[in-house]
Amino acid sequence: MIVVRASGYLFDHQICYPVWEASNAQLSHWLETLNLGGVILLGGSAAELLLRTQQLQQWSKTPLFIAADIEEGVGQRFSGATWFPPPMALGEIAKSDLPLARKYAYQMGEITAKESVKIGINWILSPIVDVNNNPDNPVINIRSFGDNPKVVSELAKAFIEGAKNHPALTTAKHFPGHGDTSNDSHLNLPVISHDNERLEGLELVPFQAAIDAKVDSVMTAHLLINAWDKDNPATLSKTILTNKLKQELGFNGLIVTDALIMGGVAKFADSEEIAIKAVEAGADILLMPDDPEMAINAVYNAVETGRLTTERIDESLQKIWQAKQKLFNHQKDNSSVYQLSQKEDRKTVKNIIKDSLRYSDNLPLNVNTESSKRNLIVVDDILNADFLERQMPAFTIPNLLGYKLQLVDQNTFNYVLEDNQETLLQIFLRGNPFRGSAGLNETSKNYYHKLFKKSTIKGLIIYGSPYVLDWFKTEVKLDIPWVFSYGQMAESQAIACQKLFNLSASKLTEMSQNLGDVFI
Repeated sequence: MIVVRASGYLFDHQICYPVWEASNAQLSHWLETLNLGGVILLGGSAAELLLRTQQLQQWSKTPLFIAADIEEGVGQRFSGATWFPPPMALGEIAKSDLPLARKYAYQMGEITAKESVKIGINWILSPIVDVNNNPDNPVINIRSFGDNPKVVSELAKAFIEGAKNHPALTTAKHFPGHGDTSNDSHLNLPVISHDNERLEGLELVPFQAAIDAKVDSVMTAHLLINAWDKDNPATLSKTILTNKLKQELGFNGLIVTDALIMGGVAKFADSEEIAIKAVEAGADILLMPDDPEMAINAVYNAVETGRLTTERIDESLQKIWQAKQKLFNHQKDNSSVYQLSQKEDRKTVKNIIKDSLRYSDNLPLNVNTESSKRNLIVVDDILNADFLERQMPAFTIPNLLGYKLQLVDQNTFNYVLEDNQETLLQIFLRGNPFRGSAGLNETSKNYYHKLFKKSTIKGLIIYGSPYVLDWFKTEVKLDIPWVFSYGQMAESQAIACQKLFNLSASKLTEMSQNLGDVFI
């Protein structure tokens, strides 16, 4: 009933988050002695992960769940595999063509599950079925399919249906709905004050759709839902997990908590009490407890004292065993890991990016070949901009056109105001866990106002949140050529730059032989 966090890298010196990720000695000891249920991985390449998952399964006496937060495809977390744009890109396509968006969601689910199985992941912590109807939501944001519960339902069902072609579990999250929060449950406990009618008519709709589509598991949210339980976060609420999810919605699959080290629940009680209350509430899997040995002892002692019954434990064990039989009672896929990120899969990614692209009517941006120009790229945090590398299209394509790179983050770009060169402005900004906010901060808003008043900004590309684009369209006279892409990866950069400058693939190839097929 315990799933722990571990590094996807093979060696201890590569561990990125030592507070959360155990050393190999500690991890192997836990797996050999505690009979853990599984591991959730982050970090490493897809090829490396194949070795890592084999290693973990060999250490354990019981076949393990190997889970990963791969909401945007395996390549989102493990380099080399297919990386999709965020789910809201599909919601954008659904506004004009729901059948096409459903087709893409099905393909996304199928490709994600196919690649997961090839590298040893068997539990996909996706799709997100939260309805993001709060533009200021700092943590869900473009991770959601959108703000329409019917569209979210349709796309979530399609994703689940696609994933069912391969032996991997799917997960609907975050129950009972994290879409209308203005703070991040990784940091604090959000409070939802909507009445029962609103919750059942909006937040619960996609969860019911996912259950009807036979989703394998549901992940809880660390939220306080006043209409249902004023005293306990949903993760620790029997009213919400047992009465609502199991009995009213009819879900009989695995219930997994969101990470128990998150501030939204960790600040509520001590770690032993959190583990007991989660099981009392109806959770089958405790994800990332602060200390797995402590969590096991706490639940064991609660059974010994009669607070928890053996029947409650047996109910979870039966569901866990059934899920693992589904995963391990099948013919092993012996195909090569080199079959990851196939050409047709990358083509699907490019089609989604192109079909969800938004842009102004006054394209293209005409390049002044006689003046000096700068390519001003603003990121949220330079130290956490994994989507940017030296040869990324956001750098290389403008450079071919004479734009000189200037890279800053939104807290340190005040000095760029002194530069009067013609400027291409590229902004990378989206909601993400632990960020604490979803859009532009007040300081950066002031800087953008000053930049646009100088009339040096001649073109704009925004990667990530459509709510950032909405701010520019509302607050700044946006009469310059602009392009918006939900994705931030290399393919999104190339497609956005090509659109802004009206550059064909053949033209780019002519300009530079250094741009590979992945970018064009």
